[in-house]
Amino acid sequence: MQDFDSIRPYRDSETREVLDRLGSDQEFLGLIGRFKAPTLTRLTPGLTRFWIRRWLQKEFGDAETIDALQARLYHFVDQLVHSTTTRVTHSGLEQLDRNTAYLFISNHRDIVFDPMVVNYQLVTNGFRTTRIAIGDNLLQNRLFAELMRLNKSFVVKRNMSSPREMRDTYQTLSAFIHHSIEDNQSIWIAQREGRAKDGLDITDPAIIKMFHMSQKKTGRSFAESMNGLNIVPVSIAYEYDPCDVPKARELEARARTGSYQKHADEDTSQIMQGLTGYKGHVHVHFGAPITDSPDTAKELAERIDADMHRHYHLHASNLIAHDMSQVHQLSHHTEPQVPETIETAEAYTPADMEAAQAELERRLSHTSDALRPFLLAMYANPVSSMLKASMSTPGNRP
Repeated sequence: MQDFDSIRPYRDSETREVLDRLGSDQEFLGLIGRFKAPTLTRLTPGLTRFWIRRWLQKEFGDAETIDALQARLYHFVDQLVHSTTTRVTHSGLEQLDRNTAYLFISNHRDIVFDPMVVNYQLVTNGFRTTRIAIGDNLLQNRLFAELMRLNKSFVVKRNMSSPREMRDTYQTLSAFIHHSIEDNQSIWIAQREGRAKDGLDITDPAIIKMFHMSQKKTGRSFAESMNGLNIVPVSIAYEYDPCDVPKARELEARARTGSYQKHADEDTSQIMQGLTGYKGHVHVHFGAPITDSPDTAKELAERIDADMHRHYHLHASNLIAHDMSQVHQLSHHTEPQVPETIETAEAYTPADMEAAQAELERRLSHTSDALRPFLLAMYANPVSSMLKASMSTPGNRP
């Protein structure tokens, strides 16, 4: 992968060196200490760093490859998943082959937990983990950059200064993705740049166009090139979003002023909030691989969106939020109404709906009046998207 050194994840041959470097890094030991033993780290930071270093050597001292490292991390990921969710479920994996590499194009709600929960479901069901596309804005934190590259992450550069730089960057990224699939390494990539903070999961056709850029000189058509990537639409559905209030705050500021300025540690803060915050039930749906791609990026993006929206696992929180956001909430009915054209993946009892309404009202009560419409919309919009997708007839399918 010599041509991809500027964006690639760490190789197996680099694993031991990076782990040893991190094991001697005082800042890294302090970071792990704050996560694993916050009180002890605050009271006796030096002693805690010493203890963390010994613990890291015991847990990961003999890991010589990325796969070996991830195998040791599985236990900790499993603990994190179960401590922050009520349950994690999946659907659609029976359509996939464990020996085939796929390009998983996913909706994007959480910076780290999205690819983590996809990989968690894959590994739990006998698949290999994916390489993960991450924006270079997340690599400004040196330690986070090291950890992500150890976890099979590769870099998607943003904010290019010229059209030529953009072209060269996307050519390299496209070639790396095709190289990975040909090398039997699956890829996870978000359907758009940045998280869908408003709950509207829309694929950016520019990302789809990027997939084809490195293939144009080979003479392969767009459809042929896309079929070779084994594209799988993935929809991740959180019952509750740990970062819903910060997202609503950003959306409100953009609506009011036209812009939003992140503070220095905002991404890091939301990474930790997304990892450790309560999510309720999380469901991941894996769509069928696309083997009959249309001829344009726009059509393929619409096809991916339709699959995501039709198979999005609507929680009671989504249904309640949709009901609360409708004009008819001012009428005399008091029972939450589920749209008749919506077929949910599971049946919700009146008690489920009442619990969801109480939780949403609790969250709304802790925000300002200005933020409430934005917070409500991010839970309601997946219902609107499913309604729109459900009304598409087979003949009108994108």
